[in-house]
Amino acid sequence: MRVLLATSNPGKIAELTRELVALDLEVIGLESLSLSDVISGEIIETGSTFGENALLKARYYFEKSGLVTIADDSGIEVDALKGRPGIYSARYAGPNATDAQRTGHLLEEMSGVASDLRGARFVCAAAIVWSHGEKVFEGDVRGRILTEARGSGGFGYDPVFYYPPLGRTFAELSHEEKWLVSHRGRAFRSLARWLSEAGTLVDTNGSGDRINDPAKNSRLL
Repeated sequence: MRVLLATSNPGKIAELTRELVALDLEVIGLESLSLSDVISGEIIETGSTFGENALLKARYYFEKSGLVTIADDSGIEVDALKGRPGIYSARYAGPNATDAQRTGHLLEEMSGVASDLRGARFVCAAAIVWSHGEKVFEGDVRGRILTEARGSGGFGYDPVFYYPPLGRTFAELSHEEKWLVSHRGRAFRSLARWLSEAGTLVDTNGSGDRINDPAKNSRLL
């Protein structure tokens, strides 16, 4: 059974593939589809939460592909900024800003904020849509915003997000370390656990695609 992950990011595809390897599912990305006429450009994210935006993307690509579809939306919420930038994390410094520009803008807004007031959390919502239903799984991780960037790994706000249990920023963690504690890792693992217990998802032509125990089908149908 093929599952579409609504992204062209090979890293995300590899991450989800690793979580679903035991379920005998093939994870494909948008680049694997011959839908260039309908998948070019970003889906307008009009939701008010990460979960709503993830569902918008998952529904859109499910309708276009007919495949069970997973999509995610994520961002950072900063306590001192009353939860900003939140769902606008990717557009925080403008629609075409780079990661460095977004991070710089955040540090400017946080200028002068005391260390004990620099709490923040990364949030990820992972949505799955199939012909007979949809579900959303959320993961988050708390840390604090530093006054300057540290580390060369990761992306986005990782260089300024300090994770106290490991004593490093997300940009200083290895890929494996970050995946174990990150918001995206937690959301995808929750989704994978649910899939492993669910039994059967029903595809668009009404036939059952068995994931594991058919006796558990009633959980989804």
